This record gives sequence, C-alpha cells and structure tokens, in this order.
Amino acid sequence: MAKAETKKKKTLRVTQLGSPIGRKHDQRETLIGLGLNKRHRSRELEDTPSVRGMIRKVQHLVRVDGE
Repeated sequence: MAKAETKKKKTLRVTQLGSPIGRKHDQRETLIGLGLNKRHRSRELEDTPSVRGMIRKVQHLVRVDGE
C-alpha cells in the first residue's frame, strides 16, 4: 500500500476584540458563524474564501493572526 499524503491545511487564528452590541444584525450573525460570541475568544479556522469574506465583513471587530 502507498502512504497517504497528508497535506497541512492553512489555518487562521481569529480573535474577537469588539462587542457586537449596537452593531447591525448581520454582523452579529457573522461573528456567530465564525464561532465567536464573547470578546477575547479565539478560534482556529481553515483559510477558505468563505471564511475570508466573513472576516472582511467584521474586520473592525476581530484580529487575524497567521496570514
């Protein structure tokens, strides 16, 4: 049998810095979609175009590491 190649998927570390209070409803929903719901919480997310678009929508509320 041949060894299966393991490809390391690129990830981004997204940390929520701002509060969704007083923001538009879609921005709050985007944070939830990213798996964030409280300030200073972080998530490791796969680097895909859809995740990049979500991050861009709430870029004023999050910090991204690993770019």
